[in-house]
Amino acid sequence: MTPQVSVLIPAHDEASYIEGCLQAVFASDPLPAGMTAEVLVLANGCTDATAALARAALPPAGWDLQVLELPEGGKLGALNAGDTAARGDILIYLDADVRVSPELIPQLAAALSLGAPLYASGRPQVAPALSAVTRAYARLWVRLPFFSSGVPGFGIFAMTRAGRQRWGEWPDIIADDIFARLNFAPQERVQVAAPYSWPMVEGFRNLVKVRRRQNAGVAEVAARYPELLRNEDTPRAGGGTALRLLLRDPGGLLTYGAVALAVKTPLFASRTRWTRGR
Repeated sequence: MTPQVSVLIPAHDEASYIEGCLQAVFASDPLPAGMTAEVLVLANGCTDATAALARAALPPAGWDLQVLELPEGGKLGALNAGDTAARGDILIYLDADVRVSPELIPQLAAALSLGAPLYASGRPQVAPALSAVTRAYARLWVRLPFFSSGVPGFGIFAMTRAGRQRWGEWPDIIADDIFARLNFAPQERVQVAAPYSWPMVEGFRNLVKVRRRQNAGVAEVAARYPELLRNEDTPRAGGGTALRLLLRDPGGLLTYGAVALAVKTPLFASRTRWTRGR
């Protein structure tokens, strides 16, 4: 039977994460009646055991598993290869370091089951951090408007095949998640109730590097695809929001502000466009 749901996991040297990611996916609650699913691990340019560990995973009944080994690294190339190989009408794009809750994939499948051009994601939860600075930064970050409103979609997002047909190949850009989200109008984006766990990078220097990359990604989408900005619905944080955050969590706001200030200095600059900061 041809699967109706395809979960695509781009993975570059993710040996430390891929087993946990797949275990969470395969522990999902039952899909809507009559649906089956496949997982495609897109191992791109790996020099570790990512592909071997993925192949060793045992999918439950109703699930298929494919591991595509791509010689060249690069997330966007992996996504293009995955889209070509995927057989489902519902496409779920999942980062290898994200852990889905058992309810998430079934809820995404149900939300997108009608086949119209739609985009969906779950409710993000930041995984517990080890470093004090990351914990302080995360406390503030989850209170910002973009996190608490709309459908941000970082770490995991899904769409119907009809929605994916709005563009051709994935362009070579930094922020694939922002690009995907903005190809859908706000009324075409659905946030389901199920959560997922997303890890934030550890330590001040890594936070700065990733924040710089995020800023560059936003700017790149705005410069190359200005027509997509009509679909942006994230409210901006004004002075009143900053004051409320300061009164509620001064340590978090000071940490967040220090990272934002450091982003503007060359000391923490990265020589690559892709920065995970792990």
